[in-house]
Amino acid sequence: MQTTFLSFALVSALCFTACSDNEDAADAYGNFESTEVIVSAEATGRLLSFDVEEGAVLAANTLVGGIDSIQLKLRKDQLGANIRAVLSKKPDVSPQLAVIRQQIATQQKEKTRIENLFKANAATSKQLDDINAAIAVLEKQYASTASSLNTQVTGISSETQPLQVQVEQVREQLAQSRVVNPVNGTVLTKYVEKGEVVTYGKPLYKIADLQTMYLRAYISENQLSRIKTGQQVNVQLDQPDGTLKSLPGTVSWIASEAEFTPKTIQTREERVHLVYALKVRVQNDGSLKIGMPGEMRIAK
Repeated sequence: MQTTFLSFALVSALCFTACSDNEDAADAYGNFESTEVIVSAEATGRLLSFDVEEGAVLAANTLVGGIDSIQLKLRKDQLGANIRAVLSKKPDVSPQLAVIRQQIATQQKEKTRIENLFKANAATSKQLDDINAAIAVLEKQYASTASSLNTQVTGISSETQPLQVQVEQVREQLAQSRVVNPVNGTVLTKYVEKGEVVTYGKPLYKIADLQTMYLRAYISENQLSRIKTGQQVNVQLDQPDGTLKSLPGTVSWIASEAEFTPKTIQTREERVHLVYALKVRVQNDGSLKIGMPGEMRIAK
């Protein structure tokens, strides 16, 4: 009878422990990651300056390096000289037209004088006709000259347009020779050193915003109905003393397609299960590191 009682007590204890463990189990497990950006060279040449060190915190739009651009500057100066040479051929319109305008003005005064003489019967109608004809000829000459000069000006200006485009291209290349940090973050990896020759597209350094971290975890299909983007969840991570530290998190993304459980997350038996990946956004209080394991718990 005593043996039966002890057996019953032992089974009850084991059942209670199993239930407690199941209740304490996290809803999802994963690892912390961040949004990493690899900054690459946008020009080819020697890296003349490079103020980047691993672990350094850089602000967005900070100038951190420069690639040799002397050839680009010389090319820009050459294009500027070519543009000035072309524009020097442009005719000076105003003085040439001013001469004809002065001639017209003189003839207009002469016409007024002849009209007064004609009224006083001191001039003939032929004189009046002649002066009107002379003025008409000058006006046509003015219009023709203005049109011709404007055509020349337009043609010469159009010759500079391809050169102006090349100048803009060189300016863009000069801007690309400056290494500007694109985002706020911490330098994770430095790939090159000052003085090295880099080519277009060569990675220079990797940077990540460690202020905001993401727990990438996986949930089963049965859990999908309990979670949605924007939902507040509890994120926990192991402490050296064996306790769990809790941080608030927000579900920022849930995969639309299922996948097999990643090999790095679960046992061989569980890797055959289909799960959905999700990301939980967590503000880093300084304790979170990339790759650190974490747990997610959905509020009951």
